[in-house]
Amino acid sequence: MSRKGEMFAGLTVALVTPFRDGQIDEAALRGLVDHHVEVGTNCVSPCGTTGESPTLSHDEHERVIAIVCEQAQGRIKVMAGTGSNSTAEAVRLTKKAAQAGADGALLVAPYYNKPMQEGFYRHYAAIAESVDIPLVVYNIPGRAAKNIEPETICRLAEIPSIVAVKESTGSMDQASQILSGSDLTVLSGDDSLTLPLLSMGGSGVVSVAGNIVPKDILAMLDAWKKGDIAAAQTWHHKLFPLCRDMLSLATNPIPLKAAMQLLGKDTGEVRLPLTPLEESQIASLRTTLANYGLL
Repeated sequence: MSRKGEMFAGLTVALVTPFRDGQIDEAALRGLVDHHVEVGTNCVSPCGTTGESPTLSHDEHERVIAIVCEQAQGRIKVMAGTGSNSTAEAVRLTKKAAQAGADGALLVAPYYNKPMQEGFYRHYAAIAESVDIPLVVYNIPGRAAKNIEPETICRLAEIPSIVAVKESTGSMDQASQILSGSDLTVLSGDDSLTLPLLSMGGSGVVSVAGNIVPKDILAMLDAWKKGDIAAAQTWHHKLFPLCRDMLSLATNPIPLKAAMQLLGKDTGEVRLPLTPLEESQIASLRTTLANYGLL
């Protein structure tokens, strides 16, 4: 089956938002975009969960997306995080991202207010009516407090500009139902489930670990695409302990930013209510990175 969102197939990296002394480090953010262009990352996604969007002001949110689009200059796709639990705010942010030149928008399920399934549908339909860029539904009930049921996602697939779903339920049954019941492109929202999802017909990943090991994730995706299943499995089993042991230390992006700091790629700053790792956790993280061969 030809799927609607294959422009976002491959590796999309969920970009961190670099901070320095509490402010957005614009130079570092531009450097991250250049780095992903150089290594061959297919797409970057600013202002998602990993980008600490909940603690960015409205102005900062728009500025981060604008910087990433400006720095990308068409060299790499940009899937801007523009979701909100307010439909009007999501519309506004998505319009701004489109004006900035984003190739698409990643829209998290409306969180906290726990809409009914009809509310989910109308939320995304209203956004689709307001902009003309491709939209990616981001379903993450662990953070949004409610699941967008597969029947609703398949219904959303009938809207032309809704092209893909970032599948972060952890349910292979849900992913299978979406893949068999729609023509949406399905992207893994969990690094450790990327290969299983590919085996069912998924097309890629919106990755946290891609901030530090993009080449390895690209190698796994490339091996799968070429039909070299053994090589893809080898990469999966190499990546799995890194993803498990790093990301289980604390809420994302706390351990990721700590890892990037240890690797000289970030200051490690997070904004409250997120807090830095404790010393014992940092020691554990050092071991994980060393075991992988990064330290």
